[in-house]
Amino acid sequence: MLHSVRYSVGFATRSNRMMSPTSPLPVIAALLLALATVKALTLRFGAPKAMGRFTTIDGLRGYLAFFVFMHHSCIWFFYLRTSVWQPPPSNLFTGLGQSSVGLFFMITGFLFSTKIIDGREKGIDWMKLYVSRFFRLVPLYLFAMALLFMAVAAVSHFAMAESPQTLAIDAFRWIGFTFFGTPGLNGVQDTKIILAGVTWSLPYELAFYLCLPLLSVAIGSIPTFPLLITGLIGVLGFMKIHALPINLETFVCGTIAAILVRYPWFRRLAGNRISSIVAIVAILTALFAFPTSYSHKVLALLSLSFALIAGGATLFNSLTSPLSRVLGEMSYSLYLLHGFILFTLFNFIEKSGYSASLSPLGHWISVLLATPVLILVCFTTFHLIEKPAMQRAEGATRWIRQTISMRRGALEESA
Repeated sequence: MLHSVRYSVGFATRSNRMMSPTSPLPVIAALLLALATVKALTLRFGAPKAMGRFTTIDGLRGYLAFFVFMHHSCIWFFYLRTSVWQPPPSNLFTGLGQSSVGLFFMITGFLFSTKIIDGREKGIDWMKLYVSRFFRLVPLYLFAMALLFMAVAAVSHFAMAESPQTLAIDAFRWIGFTFFGTPGLNGVQDTKIILAGVTWSLPYELAFYLCLPLLSVAIGSIPTFPLLITGLIGVLGFMKIHALPINLETFVCGTIAAILVRYPWFRRLAGNRISSIVAIVAILTALFAFPTSYSHKVLALLSLSFALIAGGATLFNSLTSPLSRVLGEMSYSLYLLHGFILFTLFNFIEKSGYSASLSPLGHWISVLLATPVLILVCFTTFHLIEKPAMQRAEGATRWIRQTISMRRGALEESA
């Protein structure tokens, strides 16, 4: 897809005097630029109200998705020169991706464990839960797939390189949330790079949702037999994707946090300003001191910081500000679509012949220029795709219930 470019040692030395490709400065600059763009949007459209019990988590989401964007922006610098897609040679930039996804898994474990625990007393509306998840994830994912297919067509010069049957099967594997792999489409071997490979985490999320009935069993609430079968399908889903144990442990850590925040003493502890300092130090240590986030030491640090944040540590109000809420709203769009923005940017640069002479400084300037575009795109997709879809979930749940009720009534009458 993108041709390997030899990186001149002499040029690298000169450009690195100006900026290292793994300098933390672009992260700060890009984040400030993103927040400035969000600020402009809030002045024009307003900010969402703080809702729910866990506003700190709502604010955390947006930063995590943005840091994954930074992680892949750094990967692109080296990919353009080596044609190898792998974590960058930097503790910070590796951690920005891996740790952020780990915290995303903790958020999922926390929020849905909370639903299950709360449901022990007031019951769980399983149909509403799963219908809402469908409308939360599927519409934007289908939009991302449309972008993926258009990019493949453009890279393939709109010519069929495979049989229609093969292309249809491979496209179905992508549409199926990549549970069945991420094959190259139409001869484009690096298809997954178009979305920066982020789809690998979605099967984890979906399998966890399916496992929720089994979690309800663990707290003493026995669901119906079909729901137990759903839970077993979730277990098979984890087996199908060969889920890494440490990724599964992040969901468990989220569940532990969901239990801790139910204790008033822990919420008082987490709300203390010192807890915000502890959470920040733990996150920075995880990012700078370890070459990978796939270790139990990093997991412990992230779990500590996450539990404190879930309990009310605002990180000095940074997670509860209006800007954080707006960024948090568009976190799914940021996570799923930033790869397409980067692919479009650097594919254009590569085809224009600039990649051979693009210094680290030039690379990061390109990313900075793309940052407001990313924010604007994601703000738009949230309001035109995500939000309308979420608003239809309740109506769809009612319609499904009515349809099932009518069919049952018809069957009873015919009997």
